[in-house]
Amino acid sequence: MRAAPIFASLATLLAFFSFAPSASAQRARVFVSVLGIDSGSCQATVPCRTFAFAQTAVLPGGEISVLDTGGYGTIIITQALSIVAPPGIEASIAAPQNGVAITINAGPNDKVSLRGLTLDGAGSAQSGIAFNSGASLTIEDCIIRNMTGAGLFFISNTTTTETLSVSNSRFNDNTGNQGVYILSFSSGAVNASFDRAEFSNNHLEGLDVQTGGGTITIAVTDSVAASNGDIAFRINSGNVGAINLSLTHCLIANNSVGVEAAKVNATIWLAQSTLTGNAAGYMAGIGGVVNSFGDNYFVANGPNTGLLGSATRQ
Repeated sequence: MRAAPIFASLATLLAFFSFAPSASAQRARVFVSVLGIDSGSCQATVPCRTFAFAQTAVLPGGEISVLDTGGYGTIIITQALSIVAPPGIEASIAAPQNGVAITINAGPNDKVSLRGLTLDGAGSAQSGIAFNSGASLTIEDCIIRNMTGAGLFFISNTTTTETLSVSNSRFNDNTGNQGVYILSFSSGAVNASFDRAEFSNNHLEGLDVQTGGGTITIAVTDSVAASNGDIAFRINSGNVGAINLSLTHCLIANNSVGVEAAKVNATIWLAQSTLTGNAAGYMAGIGGVVNSFGDNYFVANGPNTGLLGSATRQ
């Protein structure tokens, strides 16, 4: 009567070792396809089906390459890894209800790169990307939309420096909170950059940055924040950290507030940007500072709060 559970356990182990690649069989580059199957070493001629299985077949620091358009399932990234969908291919993840499409729990020296992905929460998933640990995260040519929380939730809990780099990506239509939420709980540093990014039609902020003790430095260039329900760009130092946000050549339109800096050592720098149609162009309060280089356009905004500081071009 006891033989059945033993045989069942043996069958489970045999199945695992039949389908999961051994460490020696892992490759620097593996492939996924909608016609693939989750077995073997995910070679181009015999691709795998999901990102999660492909991670078991790729060496740390390697690449998962997408061969064709389709959905590839959620993944928890635990190592240095690149996921790449080339131009013309839409690699998507339909995040589950109250879930996360991509969770990053990588090591302190691990660099993660994501390119060409579409993450859709269908109005019920929590976040597109949740970065919990790792050395750096690079996002290129990605779309994150329809989440009930933040499209991208980047959290820092380390005393070292973590890096976030985003280019040519959109964080739109997130119905619960922010397009992007950056939060530091430690005394470490976060260096972030956004180039050609869009933060539009999010329920609250387009980009929301807060710290509980660390230093966060952010540069946003050639980007758009429009029609967000609350504040397009918001920083709050909590009086215990420091945040510097520079906005260069940005369009900030039709939000409740264009930009807000709150608490001591929270500073926004505006250059070559247009703020128009916002219920308030800027808010600087409780020690926060908004500086202008004098080459910005403030058009058809409602009443502002606080003083607009000046910055000198050199």
